[in-house]
Amino acid sequence: MTMNSSDKLPVFFIPHGGGPWNVMDDSMGDPEGYGKLTEYLKKLGQEFGQKARSLLIISAHWEEPLPTVHFGENPGMYYDYYGFPEFTYHIRWDAPGNPDLAADVDQLLRASGFKTAHETGRGYDHGTFVPMMVAFPQANIPTVQLSLVQGLDPAIHIAIGKALEPLRSEDVLIICSGMSYHNMRGFMAGGNYVGRVSKQFDDWLTAAIETKDIEKRNELLIHWKDAPAALESHPRSEHLVPLFVAAGAAGEDFGYKNFSGTIMGATVSSFKFG
Repeated sequence: MTMNSSDKLPVFFIPHGGGPWNVMDDSMGDPEGYGKLTEYLKKLGQEFGQKARSLLIISAHWEEPLPTVHFGENPGMYYDYYGFPEFTYHIRWDAPGNPDLAADVDQLLRASGFKTAHETGRGYDHGTFVPMMVAFPQANIPTVQLSLVQGLDPAIHIAIGKALEPLRSEDVLIICSGMSYHNMRGFMAGGNYVGRVSKQFDDWLTAAIETKDIEKRNELLIHWKDAPAALESHPRSEHLVPLFVAAGAAGEDFGYKNFSGTIMGATVSSFKFG
């Protein structure tokens, strides 16, 4: 029988929102939606700020040919957004790196049969620093970033997550940062289109994550393109793929939706495993 384990930290898939929304006065035109996301991320930080020895972040905004581990001791900032006010290119989230954890991540991946790559120059992208500025504003928890793998194969990313599961017993909080809905044309479509489509897919995604048969859960995620409104919600899947890593790192632990809101009219959700 599967059960949630209390002796290890959970895994999260979180929505990171659009651009540097956390520092924009108008909250990207959606103060209510982003207000609720802010509240959720702050609560996450309050709950785990003292429990987590380190953070491992898998962001939708980093893809490489091989799973690539950031080994930097003091990562910089990577402002991977465009057209925002000048001050948004000077904001900081200066959490230290953790080369020792990076080595553990690398070793676990290699032991599971993955070829890996190392990196030290790339800074925190906005899929990392924006939500973490809200959740952990003190920026005092050592943090390691791990890339997605080009091709965005769901099974590969579930396997990556499975390799990382032991870190949860070492007080490492694994946070997979993406969006449960991500279609820029959909956001701009107006009317009730984005709400209808995003909810359709979100309902399916929630049912898949909350399935109590772990093997079935992972099979559903591998075949996510068969879901209602799947490709309308994710024309390209980079913002969904971090969820596959989270599901893999969950191991035999159950998952459930622990936040749901709307951003620019689209339903967005966070999922917690364990």
